[in-house]
Amino acid sequence: MKIGVISDTHIPVNCESIPDKIRECFSHVDMIIHAGDLTELCVLDELAQITPKVEAVRGNMDSQHAQRKLPQKKIIKAGKFKIGLIHGWGPSKNLSNRMADEFKNVDVIIFGHSHVPVNEARNGVLFFNPGSATDTVFAKERTVGILEITDKIKGTIIPI
Repeated sequence: MKIGVISDTHIPVNCESIPDKIRECFSHVDMIIHAGDLTELCVLDELAQITPKVEAVRGNMDSQHAQRKLPQKKIIKAGKFKIGLIHGWGPSKNLSNRMADEFKNVDVIIFGHSHVPVNEARNGVLFFNPGSATDTVFAKERTVGILEITDKIKGTIIPI
């Protein structure tokens, strides 16, 4: 199973719609996970055109409508694995640690907020932040991620 992971798209603020490069990166995924700050819910409709299975949580910059419709955090089953999904808050420093406190008994914690990619395992948990798909204010490049799930989980950050 392949999962496309995206965060901090800020559409239509940073761009009008999902860039074609992201559509290409996610053309063969089984699911797309958005870690918040999509801004408007129409982003989820666009992602559903790539693959029908789309999961998302709200971020701090999402519209009021999106904030009412999306949960703050959730747990997603993917094969035998549990994925904790949350956007995040506060300064980038120690963001992974704050996200770890939000979930127990998960295999992966996907988060966003910082716009800075993270792909690191600690204490048996993969911490995965795909960075921002449309912004380079806090990182040198735009990025998304792919999780490959077999008998283990492997994360890859992809510059777009």
